[in-house]
Amino acid sequence: MTSASALIFCAVLAWLAQIALGWWQLQRFNRAFDRLCQQGTVGVGRSTGRFKPRVVLALAFDKDENVCGGFLLRGLTIFASPQPLFMLNGMSRQQLMTGVIFPKDPNVQTALSLAIKPKS
Repeated sequence: MTSASALIFCAVLAWLAQIALGWWQLQRFNRAFDRLCQQGTVGVGRSTGRFKPRVVLALAFDKDENVCGGFLLRGLTIFASPQPLFMLNGMSRQQLMTGVIFPKDPNVQTALSLAIKPKS
């Protein structure tokens, strides 16, 4: 095997691993999202950025507009997994002030502000 064909083989192998691990992460996110949807209406927000870790935050609201569940998906790689957000449970939509809850993390603040915004 020449060095060029070995390099191509390694690139194809890495590409296939990226696809498989990306599918695995998507399955974990979908399972967490399905469990959240069973609890109430769901708001989802995500931060933007090309070279910084992205954040996806999902919150479930009950009929009284109180948080009854949520998770946070944060990371730069495909190994990031949804982490439950118990600290927001029971808070009303009006109590969720992004600068107060996550004062040192602007990515999570952006995702939270998008998740609590009423959808029309």
